[in-house]
Amino acid sequence: MKVDILINKMSGGGAERVVSIISDYLVNKGHNIRIITFTGSDSYELNKAIERVKLHEHPLFHSVVFHGFFKLISFYKKKENRPDIISSHIDLLGYMTIPVAKLLGIKIIVSEHMNHSTRNDLSRKILWNLIYPFANAVTVLTEYDIDFFKSKGLNVILMPNPCSFETRSNTDTSVDTKKEIITIGDLNRYHHKGFDNLITIAEKVLTKNPEWTLKIVGGGDTGIAHLKNLANNTTVKDQIIFTGFRKDIKELLIDSEIYVLSSRFEGLPMTLLEAMSQGSCCIAFNCVSGPSDVITNELNGLLIEDQNLEAMANGLNRLINNPELRQKFKQNAPEALNKFSIENVGNKWISLFNEIVKND
Repeated sequence: MKVDILINKMSGGGAERVVSIISDYLVNKGHNIRIITFTGSDSYELNKAIERVKLHEHPLFHSVVFHGFFKLISFYKKKENRPDIISSHIDLLGYMTIPVAKLLGIKIIVSEHMNHSTRNDLSRKILWNLIYPFANAVTVLTEYDIDFFKSKGLNVILMPNPCSFETRSNTDTSVDTKKEIITIGDLNRYHHKGFDNLITIAEKVLTKNPEWTLKIVGGGDTGIAHLKNLANNTTVKDQIIFTGFRKDIKELLIDSEIYVLSSRFEGLPMTLLEAMSQGSCCIAFNCVSGPSDVITNELNGLLIEDQNLEAMANGLNRLINNPELRQKFKQNAPEALNKFSIENVGNKWISLFNEIVKND
């Protein structure tokens, strides 16, 4: 099957990481996969069998939606360029991809990568109510979104993010973890990811635990500058480490004892799945969707009242001072990750593609 996966860019981010993982799985299963982008550079190494198409820049329009529409129409004008199905990622891209698909008679699936309650602005209301009904299916990450999109008469499919790493054996003692709390994300989205609050939390925790550090992993010049300024105004600035963008996420997680998710809102956080898979003990704010789909509180991690900074500091201190509890959570993590395996999620995508293409 020929599948085109369309996304704004591949220059870092959770949705982009999902696209790279799913594309690799699909091409290894014998499907012809193209990743088409409209701006930005690439941060992920892709399987060489995946075709990359960059429909970047238009002399008249700077908006991705406008220039992308004309670039895509031009590209698909040749029938030999048309796929069996388009998989469109990041919601606002639907303004461009759905009309193109319908004009040219191409099947299309659109994928939501955040929960609906965090982005209920006018542009999305128009998209969800007037444009999405023309898509063949809409995928969502968690149960939280299913009824909302079904109420609009859409064909809604639950499609969780896959965990990109094989789960490490919880009996693997070959690596000594560091006394390190780690968090990962796009630092330019520091408000979304709660990294600003995490600096405040870190001061409460690291002051009491001077042998521990907080490692903040992620790119974004604006975000790094802002967060470094916040960190420099604390008494624990030497215990807060900024690594910039890193590709060796797996190794960083293996080295770290605790993973913290401080987000104000999420879809289904990739980094939380990855951290659990590599033996980090996980703690997360119980924001409106995402963390509770992964963590069962007190069984395989800690869920903290959403944006309660004091409670998060207390939870981190509890984990730091209770290695037995950390080990319990690590031991129980693998079972929670089964439904997020690339085999399970990848096969769900293949089944969905087959169903959509079959229903001509």
